[in-house]
Amino acid sequence: MSSAPTRTAARESATADRPAKQATKAPPAAERVYAHIKDAVLERRYEGGMLLTEGELAEAVGVSRTPVREALLRLEVEGLIKLYPKKGALVLPVSAQEIADVVETRLLVEKHAAAKAVPAGEALISELTELLETMRQQVESGDLAAVSVTDRAFHAAIVRNAGNQILDRLYEQLRDRQLRMGVAVMHAHPDRIAKNLAEHAEILDALRAGDPDAATDAVHRHVSWVRNLAQGDVR
Repeated sequence: MSSAPTRTAARESATADRPAKQATKAPPAAERVYAHIKDAVLERRYEGGMLLTEGELAEAVGVSRTPVREALLRLEVEGLIKLYPKKGALVLPVSAQEIADVVETRLLVEKHAAAKAVPAGEALISELTELLETMRQQVESGDLAAVSVTDRAFHAAIVRNAGNQILDRLYEQLRDRQLRMGVAVMHAHPDRIAKNLAEHAEILDALRAGDPDAATDAVHRHVSWVRNLAQGDVR
């Protein structure tokens, strides 16, 4: 005995008959090249001083040279590379002055945000606790690039909690530099990673205890170490 198709079967049939063009589209070629180069620079797979050629990048991503040029121009504006006509793109090293500038700005923003976070609400404490546990897991797996991203998210959560959108946007502009410096420090000083986790725990404990002085002191010690360590590794 035949019967009309069920609604589920009809839906499955309709889905199967949809044109392939409705599937999720891949990002534009220039965007793929941009993401490839930027991730490699931030994770130090393309280190400072390395010369990248359009041909090598086009082959690595599987695109023509036109989107490569577009991506390189964008990255030059962001200060990650320097273009040299007919030669390629030089990955710019992190300078001592850049490190000093980033640390100074971080201290101004983060110490203010830490003090303002007290008394910390349950939502912030819960978020920071989860991020710290994620960092521990990433350290165990050896994924230093991921550790740097989560590290940065920990501090950004405290800044965001301050509720000042101007400071939040200012802090967001430091993101790429923070990630790059964080990976550099961990690669150069693997013995520092455990200490880094301990310092994040100190910041969290101070916020949980409702002690603004302890929170700002913990932030100051932690962020200042970035300058001390990075300046010994990156010129």
